[in-house]
Amino acid sequence: MIGVAGLGKSGISAATLLLKNNEAVVLFDSNKELNKEEILAKFDKAYHKNIDIILGELKKSDLEDMSYLVISPGIDLETDFVQVLKENNIPIWSEIELGFKYAKGGLIAITGTNGKTTTTSLVGEIMSKFAKSSFTVGNIGIPYTDIADKTDEDSVTVLETSSFQLETIIDFRPNISAILNITPDHLNRHHTMENYIKVKEDISKNQTEDDFCILNYEDEALREFADRVKAKVVFFSSKRKLENGFYLDKDIIMQSKDGVAKEILDTKKLNILGRHNYENVMAAIAISSSYGVPIDSIVNSCYAFHAVEHRIEFVKEVNGVRYYNDSKGTNPDAAIQAVLAMPAATYIIAGGYDKGSEYDEWIESFGT
Repeated sequence: MIGVAGLGKSGISAATLLLKNNEAVVLFDSNKELNKEEILAKFDKAYHKNIDIILGELKKSDLEDMSYLVISPGIDLETDFVQVLKENNIPIWSEIELGFKYAKGGLIAITGTNGKTTTTSLVGEIMSKFAKSSFTVGNIGIPYTDIADKTDEDSVTVLETSSFQLETIIDFRPNISAILNITPDHLNRHHTMENYIKVKEDISKNQTEDDFCILNYEDEALREFADRVKAKVVFFSSKRKLENGFYLDKDIIMQSKDGVAKEILDTKKLNILGRHNYENVMAAIAISSSYGVPIDSIVNSCYAFHAVEHRIEFVKEVNGVRYYNDSKGTNPDAAIQAVLAMPAATYIIAGGYDKGSEYDEWIESFGT
């Protein structure tokens, strides 16, 4: 018997995958007002006999035959029922851990405070033209478990991973991992930057020397982390020339091997704005080339790529004023990068809830 906690998109997807693989599942949600019949209706009737539903409180007696529990990323690991699981030695799995158990083929996993969705989308576009079958999933909106049973040995899955998903991985091991940057975010959940950094770095904890890890050289924590990574490290930088790796030289993305550099891409030909997006492009190039995609194919996909919805997305021009939607800029650093990407005087409409971040640098950026 396998437990699944949280009955949103991630939880329903995880439970469905388990049921398809002949597992009995116990669905749990702390919201005791949910309707069990409506929950069951989300599954094929053939599976109903293998489903039990617990709402409100998870008791020790509910755990007797439970092998492990798959937890939805939105559930804080400090909640009471998680403590019950830990006290009774029930392993807690992320939904991406479950996807990894059942999926086949290659796996590329991308994380970072900012730029994940843009980079994941771009790599997904590149892989769609390279692999026999490719899937772009994860925190981008499609659960990994939705497609795990559709993959085969020739597939490549591009997975956007959040810190919440990485908290409960066990054997999860991508062929290529990437950490784009780490700046303060979600401190209301992780409490300290040290905890947040550790969770992000865990994306590569099971990698070996046969794998690759793509890192931002301009992030001090990631430079230090590179010395501890077992996988082969590939750096990218938007501020300095690298002896090995990808870097931005004025408007040109360069690749250097042992100090010998060659031109890869002209950023003026891209359809996305800002230095941070050029970092995303460099990361995508590093990821894709490490996977074996020819550079010419990568560059063509980069030039054809357009901004992802809600990320410095051009909306329209009214009376000479250009409006951009950057509503996915949900932390100070992301908002700063959007401001810096603007080519003219900019007015900002901002709001949201407090995630424990500091706003001084964001406010200072208004004068840049």
